[in-house]
Amino acid sequence: MDKLRFQSFGSGSSGNCYFIGNASSGLLIDAGIGVRSIRKHLRNIGLDFENIWGVFVTHDHADHIKAVGPLGEKHRIPIYSTRHVHEGIQRSYCVTEKLYSSKKYIEKGETIQIGDFRVTSFAISHDASDNVGYTIEYKEKRFTFATDLGYVGEEVAEHLKNADYMVFEANYDEQMLQNGSYPVHLKNRIVANTGHLSNDQCGLFLAQNYNPRLKHIFLCHLSRENNLPELAYTTIQNYLEEMQVIVGKDVHLVTLNRLDPSELYIFE
Repeated sequence: MDKLRFQSFGSGSSGNCYFIGNASSGLLIDAGIGVRSIRKHLRNIGLDFENIWGVFVTHDHADHIKAVGPLGEKHRIPIYSTRHVHEGIQRSYCVTEKLYSSKKYIEKGETIQIGDFRVTSFAISHDASDNVGYTIEYKEKRFTFATDLGYVGEEVAEHLKNADYMVFEANYDEQMLQNGSYPVHLKNRIVANTGHLSNDQCGLFLAQNYNPRLKHIFLCHLSRENNLPELAYTTIQNYLEEMQVIVGKDVHLVTLNRLDPSELYIFE
């Protein structure tokens, strides 16, 4: 009953939300999909809002914060992030119900204990008001979330290299982006150090920093216009297998759906 569980409720520019927990309680990472959808997905795994200890927000872009207002103020779930992210949430047009009593601050590098979960935030490079990733520790297992980042900085790398499980961005295929219909300024934003991570950047990092303790890689935030799930999967698989890391044997690789929930993963 107390095994670590993970499910993605949505991953991409239309909305991001992830559950990490056990059979009786857990946390949400981001809340960028509708409140009713979040509740439906939770109920499908035997939980509800009263079982959620907190929502940990990575940054204040709309696809990560859409539901934080009602989750925090109506359903009284603490909403955690840095002070600058909270300031961005309060300014955001997409958050019509502002946060007051539910607002909780966490500093970069700080670790807090919530129930059975230890949560540590770390700095990420992106073009929001502020940006963090999270590592959740539960019964000596580490699950790291690193999404919406332009490059893998030293602090991000340390968290990823010590993870048993990770949600890691593979946003775009470089050739699809350059040959696609996006205007030049948007292409430049995506490839910048404050933009997003490509399939090649993701794969190269994983291949060069593989740790045998790593069991699952969940590829997140795949672009609808500039990526394909099978392309992201194959690209990362090729990088890993060039380093003799066999996907399906040494590590499991999963591309997360943009709009639909993933299966529920229960880890041994």
